[in-house]
Amino acid sequence: MGKTGRDWTQIYAIYGMDDWQTPMFLLIHAMFFSASSVFFLIYFDPICASFESILPSVSIARFVAGFTGSVTALSAVCLLYASGNLFYSSIALRWDMAQRMVSAVHDWSTVKTALDVGCGRGILLNTVAMQLKKEGSSGRVVGLDRKNTTVSTLRTAGREGVQEYVTCREGDARRMPFPDGYFDVVVSAGYLHTVGKEEFGEGTAAAGAERMRAVGEVVRVLKEGGVGVVWDLVHVPEYVQRLHELKMEEVRVSEPVTAFMVTSHIVSFRKPSQHVVGPSEVRLDWRWMDGMDC
Repeated sequence: MGKTGRDWTQIYAIYGMDDWQTPMFLLIHAMFFSASSVFFLIYFDPICASFESILPSVSIARFVAGFTGSVTALSAVCLLYASGNLFYSSIALRWDMAQRMVSAVHDWSTVKTALDVGCGRGILLNTVAMQLKKEGSSGRVVGLDRKNTTVSTLRTAGREGVQEYVTCREGDARRMPFPDGYFDVVVSAGYLHTVGKEEFGEGTAAAGAERMRAVGEVVRVLKEGGVGVVWDLVHVPEYVQRLHELKMEEVRVSEPVTAFMVTSHIVSFRKPSQHVVGPSEVRLDWRWMDGMDC
């Protein structure tokens, strides 16, 4: 059972899995290595005898047989853990982290517009919509994804009973099709680390620059005083640094959570309500100046 009292089987039934082949592949290999380790344990003496025919001494043969059996057993444990972690992270952990992300926004009653960047199957998107419904809000949440997942995403929203709160847009997180300061809340779960990887490769400087561009877009479309919440893998320290550079307030990082075999964190922040004019600055009203002739 999750923190919201829902059965994980119900969550898996609603959202399914995009990539079930990888955990299944790992699980099959885990079963193979488990069977091999049991075979080594049961037939250890005959295996040692077969090693003796090719090794110079009995002690070396027993050591090699024991070492091989131990490595086989350890491989089985590691593969079993990896398959279980990937399976859990794909749906159940995403659901749990979505609840935590929603709780990072302290007042949903005033939220009229929200954005989920990289909405995918809609787990976080629907969690936000359920929160809006719970508050009796007239607000809406937009799901943005680079793939056209509208049909499948709206289907899961319908199963959750929140379809009237949800809309979807296809677009790039680096060039969001929204005006400045449009959303009260912007969230993203397990997506920003993928930005730029397909074009420039994992770990490249160019991919890192694209991720930072996406973080900048999250800040751009957020209203003054609005809240951003991002759960992501590996690159969270880069996001935190970038948010500080952009003068965001109340930047907080959660305790680490293992997801997809790596460390993840939730980062929350608030966009300043207004620009503070320093002693050497002069604030210009550009809307007023647009009406002037040169």
